[in-house]
Amino acid sequence: MTDTLAAAVYADPAGAPRALPDLEADAHVRADDRAHVFHSWSAQALIDPLPVAAGEGSMFWDYSGNAYLDFSSQLVNLNLGHQHPDLVEAIQRQAGRLATIQPSMANDVRGDLARRIAEVAGDGFEKVFFTNGGADANENAVRMARLVTGRRKVLSMYRSYHGNTTTAISLTGDPRRWPNEPGDGSTAKFFGPYPYRSAFHSSSPEEETQRALDHLEQTIVLEGASTIAAILIETIVGTNGVLVPPPGYLAGVRELCDRFGIVYIADEVMVGFGRVGEWFAFQAFDVQPDLITFAKGVNSGYVPLGGVVISDRIAAHFDTVSFPGGLTYSGHPLACAAGVATFEVFERDGILERVRDLGARVVEPRLREIASRHPSVGDVRGMGLFWAIELVKDRETREQLVPFNASGADAAPVVAVAAACKREGVWPFTHFNRVHVAPPLVIAEDELHRGLDVIDHALSAADEFVAG
Repeated sequence: MTDTLAAAVYADPAGAPRALPDLEADAHVRADDRAHVFHSWSAQALIDPLPVAAGEGSMFWDYSGNAYLDFSSQLVNLNLGHQHPDLVEAIQRQAGRLATIQPSMANDVRGDLARRIAEVAGDGFEKVFFTNGGADANENAVRMARLVTGRRKVLSMYRSYHGNTTTAISLTGDPRRWPNEPGDGSTAKFFGPYPYRSAFHSSSPEEETQRALDHLEQTIVLEGASTIAAILIETIVGTNGVLVPPPGYLAGVRELCDRFGIVYIADEVMVGFGRVGEWFAFQAFDVQPDLITFAKGVNSGYVPLGGVVISDRIAAHFDTVSFPGGLTYSGHPLACAAGVATFEVFERDGILERVRDLGARVVEPRLREIASRHPSVGDVRGMGLFWAIELVKDRETREQLVPFNASGADAAPVVAVAAACKREGVWPFTHFNRVHVAPPLVIAEDELHRGLDVIDHALSAADEFVAG
């Protein structure tokens, strides 16, 4: 077996890394993984994880020498791609100076990153509480809201994912919540807007907004407004649909929160830090939450990091009252160093502008053209470099290509689409009856075109299941 990863990688004449086939290393990685690694969200004996040897930019390689265009940014977190030299160098430099320090002490990169995050969050935000990821960011944001309001209950959408810690999974709407129940009993769900599959039988985005807000107001009243501490919303629903809120919806949520004294928490774990061409996605909707949770793109997941951006009003509550929460690795210097480098790359390379341009000029028109030719495509929607292709058996009835929460044979049509993508060297993100488009924000334009071409070809597999 190769002793180092470097031994399994070489540079081609163009300077791009390519994995050398190393079947001995592949076998060793597979053996250790299958014998000792307990994987999340999985029946352990039914999975076969791909051993990955190396990555660079928008590409990664396995030990057999197969290259994949990472069209999922791993878990929609690798915003600046694999092995970005600025982030790697920042971590190495920080490790050589101060590898770690407890959160009760002041640290230069921690303070620098907190200041930068507060600045881009906008007026009314000065403080940041650091966590290790998105789940504990949501957990602590809810804790803050409960302490400030003196109330307990939190509302969230059915179509949502907020993490796997106790309160976060209780607030999650998707089926991953089911086997984790009972959890935090002080939660309740409501239907968010979803124009393509309206729960309110709406005929326009404007009608969807009004009816969804009426439904939310009814939920608040029936759950007891005086019992509700917070409403937690993914600004753009991520894994559960890439659901972009219709015009006026988030402003309406803000108004309801103000009227009933409820804290508005924006979950920006997946869509923050450039994914849709804004520092935070809520900034595209002319609204201001009370708490903002983040993770993933803040440093592309190079070292685990998340946090809560706290409005001045809520932060002031804790000026003389202790906040009863903390984490040993809160604001870890290695993670924060990568975060500071992320800001520098974004500003130097115009990442936000680039994402808006590629989304509007390349992704949206291409996906709409693809949709026009594939009878299996019912809807495409998104912003920036965050899109969903919703697959159907019948465009007229909008019957899903696979049932809700499908598995086994029921999921075969979408599995076939994903397999077709992988055969052509694109690693896709699929969920239920959708293919999501979420490549690294640094993806080259020709790579973006190639990935969309592969998805176009792969959708032929879905077309075979269309009724009639």
